[in-house]
Amino acid sequence: MDMQGSRTLAVTQQQAWEALNDPEILKTCIPGCEKFELTEPNTYVVGTALKIGPVSARFNGRVVLSDIVPPESYKLGFDAQGGVAGFGKGTSAVLLRPTDSGCELSYTVHSTVGGKIAQLGQRLIDGAAKSLAEDFFRRFDEELQRRHPAPPGAAVVAPAPTAPASRGLPTWAWAAIAVAIAAIIYLASRA
Repeated sequence: MDMQGSRTLAVTQQQAWEALNDPEILKTCIPGCEKFELTEPNTYVVGTALKIGPVSARFNGRVVLSDIVPPESYKLGFDAQGGVAGFGKGTSAVLLRPTDSGCELSYTVHSTVGGKIAQLGQRLIDGAAKSLAEDFFRRFDEELQRRHPAPPGAAVVAPAPTAPASRGLPTWAWAAIAVAIAAIIYLASRA
C-alpha cells in the first residue's frame, strides 16, 4: 500500500519539528497509543490498541529513524505485530516546509500488511484510515496551538485537511504503531 498527503500547520517549521520529536506529544495525539518510548538512539517502541470494524487488537512495534535533516525531514522504517489481527511493516518519509502562515507537513508511506485487517473490505479500511488520520491531526493541531498560541490580533489560519493521494490500510494506525504522519502520521529524530 502506498499513501501520501500533506497538512498545513499554523506553527513554525521548528515548532512542528520539536513536536514531532517529543514522544509524549505523539503518544497523546496518536489514537489508541499506549506507549511511545525511546529505547536507543533513533529507535522507539510503540504500543497501541485499535479497533477497525470488527477487528480489535493491541499492536506492538518498532520505529527506526534515518536520513535525519533537522528541522526539515527524516525517514523511518517500521514494523508492528498484532497477533492474529495482523502485522504491518514499511517505510515513511516526512518533510516540513516553511510557508507564509506556518509550515506544511508532507508525508509518504509504503507498507505491507497481513492478517485479519488485510481481509477487511476496502470501504471499511478507507473509512478507518480517514478517521484515524483526522483524529491524529485534530489532536496534533490542538496540542500545537495549546503550546504555541497565536499572538493577540493575529489572523487564525485553519489547518488544511489531510489529503491522501491513495487508499489502503489505515496508514496512521501503522505509523502510530511505528509515523510518518503519516504520518501518519512521526512524520522525527532528536535535533
